[in-house]
Formats: sequence, structure tokens, C-alpha cells
Amino acid sequence: MNQPIYVAAHHCISPLGFTSKDNFKQVFEGQSGITEQLNSSLLPNPFFAAKINEDQLNQYFTKLGEVSNYTVLERMMLIALQGVIEASGVDITAKTGLIISTTKGNIDVLSTKSKFDKQRAYLPVLAKVIQDFFGFQHQGIVVSNACVSGILSMAIAKRLIQQGVYENAFVVSGDLLSAFVLSGFASFQALCEGHCQPFSANRKGINLGEAAAAVFITKHAHECNERAIKIIGDGSCNDANHISGPSRTGEGLVQSMQQAFKEAGIGAQEIDYVSAHGTATLYNDEMEAIALDRMGLVDVPVNSLKGYYGHTLGTAGMIEAIIGFEALTQNQLIASKGFDELGVSKPINVIKENQQVPLHRFLKTASGFGGCNTAVLFEKLVG
Repeated sequence: MNQPIYVAAHHCISPLGFTSKDNFKQVFEGQSGITEQLNSSLLPNPFFAAKINEDQLNQYFTKLGEVSNYTVLERMMLIALQGVIEASGVDITAKTGLIISTTKGNIDVLSTKSKFDKQRAYLPVLAKVIQDFFGFQHQGIVVSNACVSGILSMAIAKRLIQQGVYENAFVVSGDLLSAFVLSGFASFQALCEGHCQPFSANRKGINLGEAAAAVFITKHAHECNERAIKIIGDGSCNDANHISGPSRTGEGLVQSMQQAFKEAGIGAQEIDYVSAHGTATLYNDEMEAIALDRMGLVDVPVNSLKGYYGHTLGTAGMIEAIIGFEALTQNQLIASKGFDELGVSKPINVIKENQQVPLHRFLKTASGFGGCNTAVLFEKLVG
């Protein structure tokens, strides 16, 4: 039997708040961070996205360091990681790992308007900035695997701890809105002109967003409190279907879920809900519905949090997992914002309104460009 591994602390920042508690409160109350943006430096035309208030970000960051020395993304990630280090109450030792997950990192420094050295765009340089800021003794491991990066990095931390490489690890994830990313999705004609509607018959594409999140993962039960969450299984599979289009059969996601359930030693009906990827694109939502159907999960409540945060790229899986941890703790199913009429071919059970019900386990899924897929199963310790 594998060594038990726990998520003992977490912290996230987004347009909805600068703590996990504040984020969950806003989501529970149905608030969305997605607003109309009028920023021609990002896109020439108005667009809908979830963007962090930079003035508020800088106000928080002044408690940690000099704002001008760090990029916007670095400030976001350092605030999130500082929050989880404080919440963990542990010291960083030679057996503490650092994992950094992001899709595009400091891509914005490549702009001619950026004052930062272009080397800052390299992901190992971002990792070194974070490592040096907090004094980690090991070089940070970078996980950059499209939109599964955040949740995959948690699974990797779990595996490294189980293998004895580390005793505990801090994992931080972040991505921001940039002209590069926005223009890419615009070229696909994938951006929604209003608010996204995952799994809806009326869905018209995605909204993008920015956020940072961090978690503390450990094998030591004494480093946990009653709110800790156990990671009971994970799986990751690349179906190599297409550079941007998901497998029409959901094969990679199915195999990822199968691996996770096998490790956990439970059946599909032993979980209480699914936190899906749910990007609100035509093909992603259909693929996920097919995969859930193949796994016998169509009756299990499912939601997407993209209507609250937009698609935060590599951070999506982690920040959505953190909302899931709060949901487990508070026994609260969260409505899938924007959903009205089912628009996929399988009869999945999309959550239409918040529900107070006993919760014990949930499944987090994510999929991304290049055919990557990840599934992780979580279980609460108490109640």
C-alpha cells in the first residue's frame, strides 16, 4: 500500500480574492471574476476575461518585497506561496521540494514594452527567482504541460514524496493574461464574446483568466490539521490526438481516471462529485462528457468553475482543486455557473444550484493541448 500523502495547506489569489477562504466565499455566492476588458495592449477589441487588479496585487506584495524587482506573474506566485508557507507552519529543509507549474510563465517580458531582461521568460529562471526568494535548498522542478500543469504538479509532488525523494513539498502554480495567449485563442475563434457556459447547449467558447495558487503536500500526519485532504489516487495519460483538439473518444482522460481509481482502490460510484475541466468549447465539453459516461460517472454531480475564474491555463487544475477542498470541508456542492440546458451527447449530472450534502471524496480532471490529461482523487480526513 502506498504511503498516505496529504494536502495540508493551500492558498490562492485571483480576481475573486487573495485567500482560499475569500475565493470560496465568492464562488459560493455566485460571483464571477470575469468582466469586460478594454485593454488594447492585450487585444485590439473588447473581450471578457478574469484579470487581477494590479494595484491590489502591488499593495499585497509591498509586504514581501520591492514591486519593481518582480514581474506581475512572479508577484502573484510569490504571494500565493508565501501564504501557504505561513499556513503550513513548517520550516523549509533539505527534504523539502519545490515544484513550479505554469503554461507560459513570464511570456509578457518578451514585449518591447517590458523593462525586464528577456531571459526572465525562461521557465528555469522563473523557478530560480522563486527558489532564491524563499531559500529553498533544492532547485525548483518546473512542470509545464499545457493546461494540466497545476493538477499534474500536485500528482508529481505526491509521487516524489512516496518515492522518498522528499518528505514534503511546496507546489506553486501561476499564469497570467498576455497578448500572446489571448491572440492565440482568438486565432482559434475560441474566445466567448460574453460569459462562458460550460456544458451548455448555448456555449460559445472560453473566457481566459489569471490566478496563482499554492499547496503544501506532505507525508507527515503531524503536519496536518482536521482540514487536511488526502490524495488517494492519480493518473495522467497523453492521447496524442492533436495539437489543440481533444480525443473524440476521451481515451486519454478515461485512462487517466482508470489509473487514479485503481490506485485509490475504489469504484466510480464511491465519489461524491467531479470537478471537471469544462472549458465551454464545443469539443472539450463533449469529450469530457463521453469520458465520464465511459467511466460510469454520468449520475455523479459534476461542475466546471470556468464561469467563475475563466480558464486560468496551467493554474486551472490547482485553483479548482482548492475550491474542491473547501467544498469537501463545508459539505457544499457548487453550481456550475453559466449552465442552463445540457449541450453534450451524454446525460451528465451538471450541478445547477448550490447544494448542502455530505461529501467525502471528489475527482478533479484536467485536459490540455497536445492531448495531455490528468485525474486526481481527493478524500477529506474528518466527517
